Amino acid sequence: MTASEAGGAAWTGRLPGSGSGVSVMVATAIVVADMIGVGVFTSLGFQVKDIPSGFSILLLWTIGGIVALCGVFSYSELGAMFPRSSGEYNFLGRAYHPAFGFLAGWVSATVGFAAPVALAAMAFGEYARSVVPELPPMSLAVGVVWLVSLVQLTGVRHSSTFQLISTILKVVLIVAFLAAGFAIGVRQPVSFLPEAGDFAHVTSAPFAIGLVFVMYSFSGWNAATYIIGEMKTPQRSLPRSLLVGTLIVMVLYVALNAVFLYATPMSGLAGQLDVASVAGSAIFGEIGGRIVGAMICFGLISSISAMMWIGPRVMMTMGEDIPALRVFSRKSVSGAPAHAILFQLAVANLLLFTRSFEAVLDFIQFALLFCSFFTVAGVIKLRITDPGLPRPYRAWGYPATPAVFLLVTAFMMYYLLTERPLQSLAGTFIMLSGLLIYAIFRKRPSAADASDHRE
Repeated sequence: MTASEAGGAAWTGRLPGSGSGVSVMVATAIVVADMIGVGVFTSLGFQVKDIPSGFSILLLWTIGGIVALCGVFSYSELGAMFPRSSGEYNFLGRAYHPAFGFLAGWVSATVGFAAPVALAAMAFGEYARSVVPELPPMSLAVGVVWLVSLVQLTGVRHSSTFQLISTILKVVLIVAFLAAGFAIGVRQPVSFLPEAGDFAHVTSAPFAIGLVFVMYSFSGWNAATYIIGEMKTPQRSLPRSLLVGTLIVMVLYVALNAVFLYATPMSGLAGQLDVASVAGSAIFGEIGGRIVGAMICFGLISSISAMMWIGPRVMMTMGEDIPALRVFSRKSVSGAPAHAILFQLAVANLLLFTRSFEAVLDFIQFALLFCSFFTVAGVIKLRITDPGLPRPYRAWGYPATPAVFLLVTAFMMYYLLTERPLQSLAGTFIMLSGLLIYAIFRKRPSAADASDHRE
């Protein structure tokens, strides 16, 4: 029996709810925090340039939320069947082969979370500078990553409290911004009801391309699957947290785009990257940019916290299965996978100082979509090959919901292959390099094992 197979046998024997106590509310907060980054505050300007219709824009974001929900239903079925932390590493390993799971884990554990952490930290520094121009963005970026990492090192209890408070603050600030926008913003001549010409917008190429970037803004809906092993009664908690978290973000995304269009002329939004600041200035006047900058800064803290929590759990679980990586499975007295957290912190800092995180994100987008595609396809595969497996939760709307997710994800992969072929191929190479690492690490003993053998 291989190390991976031994690990698989161990986790199938885990008792439901054997996690250390992450509640549904905290797991939901992780989903919300991981999803809401800067994407929703920067996408609209490029969408209204080619889709000058309020109804079509809101429909675009609604469809994005529905597709994310289709993914939620499939991931919930797999998570309830195999309640172990690490997301795609766990699911692909069980649905197909441990080597396939390792490919996903290899990308996630090395740069899949570290690169978004670095990007969010850099955005934090830039937005903080828009509030206080004298602040150095790089120092702030490094500082916020270290601060959040120190919180994660204190253990699940303190991490839960920090995550919950920071995410609630994020949502409260967004809701306050929405209320202010609709209350004091000057209404623009935009209609959120269907009008003549909207059908042409919805069936156009810009609408389809816009959906690709909307789906990037919705990425993170699967965040709670990376900490299943730490959740109370995961068979019930995971589907609830994924569903509620995604619905909350869907409502906030549609409402944010509505208030941007409601309070700001489309001509002022078209082609703009920082549409949130443009809308903030239209609503609040000269200080609007600073208000929005502060709101996004607070929100990014919770996003970084979520990624610094869930990312190391992939390396931790890989360490449980593979002897050569066992050091990353070790936990501190407070229950934190300290070595895995420090590893992700080091990679994030490296990407920050080399300014390479944007390039890395371009490289890995295709690989991440590839893993999500085959994870959802795994639900269909297991329904056919292992219909007798216990399924505490069954995907709602099956087989239509997984089919919708697979079609949209396939379109996104096709778009990346045609628009960014070199980056997509490079990302595929990074993922496939995991096969070589897997072959080496699978039978290589850990340092502790080698020491025991010498004795």
